[in-house]
Amino acid sequence: MKTENFLWLSDGKTMCYAEYGDPWGEPVFLFHGNPGARISWGLYPDSPFLPGIRIIAPDRPGYGRTEYKKDALERWPNDISELADHLGIDKFHLFAPSGGGPYALACAWKVPERLKSVGVFGSVGPYTKDSVQGANAPLKLLWRLANKLFFLVKLQNRIMARLARKDPARLFRAIRDLELSEYDKQIASRKEIENVFTTVFPESYLQNGIGSAYDVTLPKRWTIPLDQIKCKVAVWQAEQDILAGNMAKYIADQLPNSEFILIPKVGHLWIIEHVKEVLERLIGHEEIKRLDLDHQ
Repeated sequence: MKTENFLWLSDGKTMCYAEYGDPWGEPVFLFHGNPGARISWGLYPDSPFLPGIRIIAPDRPGYGRTEYKKDALERWPNDISELADHLGIDKFHLFAPSGGGPYALACAWKVPERLKSVGVFGSVGPYTKDSVQGANAPLKLLWRLANKLFFLVKLQNRIMARLARKDPARLFRAIRDLELSEYDKQIASRKEIENVFTTVFPESYLQNGIGSAYDVTLPKRWTIPLDQIKCKVAVWQAEQDILAGNMAKYIADQLPNSEFILIPKVGHLWIIEHVKEVLERLIGHEEIKRLDLDHQ
């Protein structure tokens, strides 16, 4: 396990990434959510999730130790191609939950030839009347106003970053009590899950939350033409997800080739305990059997 590796990209920016699992295994790229960081995957239950796979988990721009750039989403597919080239990887599987979803979809649009499979869970998507159904009111307001009031969003994230450094447990409790569904509160109340967040928060906010601030502007200025994504995308949505609302279903409906998986009676944090299950379905049972045999 290597959690702090650096790549200097061709645009002069620095990317930081972690690796988990079998260094000679089937490559799987994982993009974290918002907030989040490369180290989160090593803290989740069952990490590194499956035998015979190599997990590559980069910090997204403005999070952790990957430098921020103003056009982060549009440049991300090229950044990931550079990372794959640097690691000697031609094709790979790709999965992203929540705020990482748009970045996975950008790759599916721009570099589909490099993807063996691609999936998203509870992905953020375009802001429409239908897509935000079910999302909590503060988030809908934030998405709607983030571009016009970006200076205030950055200030809010600076305050959260300061708290993340000084008292991450307090920040965690505030988010848990104010933003989560009852289902998610039950998961978040477990000590081992709380530890994931309190460990990740200081790393996620190293750059004063600029990555998080940027991400909340995306729904209202969506630039990914979903109808032009030709590769198959597996889209998971939790039925009681109040942190992404109906965005995943909206995305699946717009994609020419999608598989939509609705998970009943669960919320946004379901994914923390089910990454293994998602990757099994994404990579395929027969492929998993082969990887398991090779691993033995």
